Amino acid sequence: MNIKLTNQKENKMSSNPVNSQTMKLEVVLFNVSDVDRAKAFYENLGWRFDIDVVEGDFRGVQMTPPNSQASIIFGKGVTPDNPGSAHSLVLAVDDLDAVREDLIARGVNVSEIFHYAGGPFNNAVENPRILGRDPQGRSYFSFASFEDPDGNVWLLQEIKERLPGREWELTLSRTADVATLADLLRETAEHHDHYEKTQAEHHWWDWYAPYLSARQNGSSPEEAAAAADRYMEDVFPVLSR
Repeated sequence: MNIKLTNQKENKMSSNPVNSQTMKLEVVLFNVSDVDRAKAFYENLGWRFDIDVVEGDFRGVQMTPPNSQASIIFGKGVTPDNPGSAHSLVLAVDDLDAVREDLIARGVNVSEIFHYAGGPFNNAVENPRILGRDPQGRSYFSFASFEDPDGNVWLLQEIKERLPGREWELTLSRTADVATLADLLRETAEHHDHYEKTQAEHHWWDWYAPYLSARQNGSSPEEAAAAADRYMEDVFPVLSR
């Protein structure tokens, strides 16, 4: 199950940060009426258990969805709100059918796939949810939902292709996990195939380096591939003389 926790309030059309500060969604917090029951529910989803802290009347459990950089913390005394107050927490998925089938197999009551009459998250119109996928098959427009035992509502939003500027950030550093690096190398190999088939013999790493550099700096896969092609055509011949 490949899901990522995302912030539905982010500006999906903006490609530039508002300032130079690093700002990432880290944790979503909510209370539950039965901590052990909630913990068992999310463990059954295949979410990673991080920590369980007990201090007097307080108890906080942190868990993380697969492949997500953001986590959830629930428990007793975590927020002043009542259990079941979290609504429409969004999980980005790349295959809505597969994730839905996986959750159902785990005993979760998942809704049928639906889309919004007025566009994603638009609850301002009458009868906002329409049964079935987005008729145009667009990324961001098809959903399913489920609730945890306390009524906290989760939305599964299918994102097969991200809008410009909303590509997942890549950081090639000591903190990059093996799975992230493996995904990046697989992606690079896929985009390298076209160049390898049409160009003269070369070392793959000479094309990989500019591609990875472009992706690390926020370029989309297509933009990174074009940057690597330009590097091989214009810069590499000069450097290799």
